[in-house]
Amino acid sequence: MSNDAQRIVAYIVSSELIAASSQLPSNKQRSSAVHSLIHALGLSKRVKVIRPVLASYKDLATYHTREYLDAVLAPQKSPSALEDTFGLDSDCPQFPLLPAYVSLVAGAALTAVQALITNEAQITICWDGGRHHAQKGEAAGFCYVADCVLALMALKRAPPRTPGGRKPRTMYIDLDLHFSDAVSQAFVSSNSRTHQILTLSIHHSSPGFFPPSNLSGLPDLSSASFDPFTLSLPLHAGASPVTFARIWPLVENVRAAFDPDYIVLQCGVDALSGDPCGVGNWSLQGLGDAVTSVLGWGLPSMLLGGGGYNTPNAARAWASLTSIALGDPLPLDTHIPDHPAFPQYAPSFTLDVPQGTMQDGNTDAYLHEVEACFAGAVNALKERMDVDPSS
Repeated sequence: MSNDAQRIVAYIVSSELIAASSQLPSNKQRSSAVHSLIHALGLSKRVKVIRPVLASYKDLATYHTREYLDAVLAPQKSPSALEDTFGLDSDCPQFPLLPAYVSLVAGAALTAVQALITNEAQITICWDGGRHHAQKGEAAGFCYVADCVLALMALKRAPPRTPGGRKPRTMYIDLDLHFSDAVSQAFVSSNSRTHQILTLSIHHSSPGFFPPSNLSGLPDLSSASFDPFTLSLPLHAGASPVTFARIWPLVENVRAAFDPDYIVLQCGVDALSGDPCGVGNWSLQGLGDAVTSVLGWGLPSMLLGGGGYNTPNAARAWASLTSIALGDPLPLDTHIPDHPAFPQYAPSFTLDVPQGTMQDGNTDAYLHEVEACFAGAVNALKERMDVDPSS
């Protein structure tokens, strides 16, 4: 990637995408708030705005089942039948612009991938994406389309970064409060064969916390099903900037062992303090440090949105990360400019989302356990990579 002063940041957006995303039942008007703040801060003038293509039925069917696509794109069955069969229930109810939403969010991800592959941009941003719970044949966890999976599949098909070089490798990192169950599950059976996709989810995990998955715990290195290309780093409640700073060298070690060509970074912001989920205690400074570290690797990178249910804080976070992507971070004490959503940013009317007062449940003993586990996982990853380093 070129240096900060020369890097091209592509921002995937259109009025149609904002309109459809603003109808998302779990995050009504969040999309509008996010893009409005980014524009009010003058950042939209500094990025390369690219309109998303509409994902075709064929594009979507690369991963999703045809039965599911028929249900969400052109529903013919009764609402109750769709709820029972395709997960279009209380978490993911149908809404008027759902067909357009599915095609636009997936299309935005594929547009972003194409910009990276062709070197049209070194960083691409899709804040309306990051839908990491959408399953192959059903909606789940507020997610109707598997844009993360579709992006990873497209990057897997990309040509080598250099003529005659190896097949490209992509590292998917998920910072959302919730485990990236659908993304991890989509690749767990194939990662060890191809060595092209590695998924790493850093998330909260506790009994009964969504989503239930046998992949969401610390890797069991002794299990026959252990896959060093499908990694999970669960954290206890109250994970603070101190905890994230401590575990971040583990992310760096995984990246060094895998040696990726592309990065897909899901930047869900529901682990920030103040989110209604009430589980995380991360700060915007800490999140920004993590994203700065990833972009510092100098690899073609795609930034996605995700969870985040405090709308003004989600807008603050993604505006801040946009400025970081541009190589010119906004100070966290930046005042929110006057614009139609200005009253939402009371009482501080600044960009910052500070750490709260929640106690961090990630003890030194637990983090030692995490560090030991990931040391073993990285060693296993290196061994697998050595088997076929050209892949």
